[in-house]
Amino acid sequence: MAIIYNAEKKVFHLQAKDTSYVFEILNTGHLGHLYWGKKVKADLDLTHLIREQSRKAFLASEQKELSLDLIPQEYPTYGYTDFRQPAYQVKLENGSNISNLKYLSHEIIAGKERLEGLPATYVEDSSEAETLKVTLFDEVANLKVVLSYTVYQDFDVIARSARFINEGEENINLERALSTSVDFRDADFDFLHLSGAWSRERHVKKRPLEQGLQAIESTRGASSLQQNPFIALTRKDADEHHGEVYGFSFVYSGNFLAQVQVNSYKQTRVTMGINPFDFNWLLEPNETFQTPEAVMVYSDQGLNKMSQTYHKLYRTRLARGKFRDKVRPILINNWEATYFDFDEDKILDIAKDGKELGLELFVLDDGWFGKRDDDSTSLGDWFVDERKLPNGLGSLGKKINDLGMEFGLWFEPEMISPESELYRAHPDWCIHVPNRTRGQARSQLVLDLSREEVCDKVIEMVSDILDSAPITYVKWDMNRNMTQIGSAKLPAQRQRELPHRYMLGLYRILEELTSRFPDILFESCASGGGRFDPGMLYYMPQTWTSDDTDAVERLKIQYGTSMVYPVSSMGAHVSAVPNHQLARVTPLKTRGNVAMFGNFGYELDLTKLTVEEKELVKKQVAEYKEVRELVQQGEFYRLVSPFEGNNDTAWMVVSEDKKEAYVGFYKVLTEPNAPYYTLTLKGLDPEKNYRIKGMDKIYGGDELMYVGLNLPKLFNGAAPSDLDMIGDFQSTIWRLQVIE
Repeated sequence: MAIIYNAEKKVFHLQAKDTSYVFEILNTGHLGHLYWGKKVKADLDLTHLIREQSRKAFLASEQKELSLDLIPQEYPTYGYTDFRQPAYQVKLENGSNISNLKYLSHEIIAGKERLEGLPATYVEDSSEAETLKVTLFDEVANLKVVLSYTVYQDFDVIARSARFINEGEENINLERALSTSVDFRDADFDFLHLSGAWSRERHVKKRPLEQGLQAIESTRGASSLQQNPFIALTRKDADEHHGEVYGFSFVYSGNFLAQVQVNSYKQTRVTMGINPFDFNWLLEPNETFQTPEAVMVYSDQGLNKMSQTYHKLYRTRLARGKFRDKVRPILINNWEATYFDFDEDKILDIAKDGKELGLELFVLDDGWFGKRDDDSTSLGDWFVDERKLPNGLGSLGKKINDLGMEFGLWFEPEMISPESELYRAHPDWCIHVPNRTRGQARSQLVLDLSREEVCDKVIEMVSDILDSAPITYVKWDMNRNMTQIGSAKLPAQRQRELPHRYMLGLYRILEELTSRFPDILFESCASGGGRFDPGMLYYMPQTWTSDDTDAVERLKIQYGTSMVYPVSSMGAHVSAVPNHQLARVTPLKTRGNVAMFGNFGYELDLTKLTVEEKELVKKQVAEYKEVRELVQQGEFYRLVSPFEGNNDTAWMVVSEDKKEAYVGFYKVLTEPNAPYYTLTLKGLDPEKNYRIKGMDKIYGGDELMYVGLNLPKLFNGAAPSDLDMIGDFQSTIWRLQVIE
């Protein structure tokens, strides 16, 4: 790891684990991008890569024959000779949108500074990383911008952000303030992203780059169910385990833009940051604006290597707190068992059965507060509904503790119901625009977290509940995106700051609560996976992956989620059949085998299980307790994709020392008279021998990775008595251990 500045050539060379990132100060003072990819020698002269050539119809900048429209840049400006999309844009008091940032100075520091008020990756020791801070200045606008680049010793990562400072005497309006911009010399890439909707989040999508703009975005006030704040450019020959991949992930939970632009000379520009749509930030004299962090990962070993880099970085240097490195409890959640219709006796009956089956945590979901018999009332009234729980949460929690289980609770603190005491007391506390309809979704409105007093009230109400009972887990839900965006507190010229100020308020709330209650495991939820992003992982080390618990759909959801996010961040539960989202009936075995690759739990009425089902649940719980450290902290490998026309899915987790592995194989639909199949594994030690639990044969690591493992026989019309996989929606799991 090193950041090297060649003063003679005016070149910065950033070296991460196996990655180089190189740029120079051009004669014009702009920053020209030279290279990002496999690590190269620090003394190489790469300045020849910026080619200055006269072309018809191009305008020259200050330096004759140099058109910025042809130059790969680091933080491109608007208004001179670059006609591509800029990284930032301002409006000055004279109405001009032109800006021209040029190099002023730089410094290299050990470690990594915190981003004030924002989540970001971090270091525990300054020796883990170095940070380059390059200061640019526009002498006309008196605007200073500090670009930060952090390189990690143990990761192929470049973490970038930008800080804007108004050093003039006039106001500046920031209309666009992105966190990163990278120019590539060619366009020989595919564009990969994670898209979907409620109950089918983060499906893998891939398409070739074409001339023009291609983008994903959110304008919903949240990172969204529809698009995840991540993209990757993959070389044409790249796949899961081969080829070059460039990943871009945004550590933010609100509106974002991830955009790729290809110009007429097949040069590619990638930009990522807060969505400029409906955004403006007023910078008064001496005020600053800090952009969130973008985390860029390079891999020369395909998508899976990129994912493993994100997994370990986000698991160990983004997630924080007591539960970062601790195995997570196996839980039972009552939502799909009871919905709003429960009382203390029903809750305790489910908890008793959970204890008998080996479960460790009972989570009381929606419906315990106010007068919450459905989703039309009571959000904001965070006090116990004594009709359902006459003895209160403290008593219920103690009774569950006495059974030998921990107690968890559901909240939705960012929302307010018009039918609530809080709304009647403070009708202006919601996001709204005067004289406009206050449109509702799920009969609720969004609290205005740009207001300090609203944030204080949320912290107070949640803290009071958490202090009142022995709560060790919180499911933090958010079920409503922003519409009619306006604040009763902000002046007119700052109304377009509201979505970002909301996020800053939310982050402040989460920082305060997680600091006050360090022994509580917080899980993020947003109609399931509607805010599954790195920003939330900074405060909450796991997220409810999707409201869709159907085992077959979860194959795609969990596979796609693993492109960026570690297994330790995914909540994965076994639910009842017919499934409540799809009405599909899948075997209990397969539901368990899918959920094993996440933070395992159940979401059904345990009291209604048959004797045979309870025995299988006991076995599933016992097995997960044996493998959960491996699953949650091991290296994840995707083996067979459900997105490539396959009827099958396969994945596996390997311990860092390669002594253990856990492999899942899933077949959606049975095949008539199917051929014999083998599955080649990844990540094992080719010099070691492995035993598969339940099998007598010894396998070499090289055999399993290069020759393959026989998949189970499938029913072909003959006698099925000796087969494990008969019918649709079948699966199997192998547990491997090295023979010393």
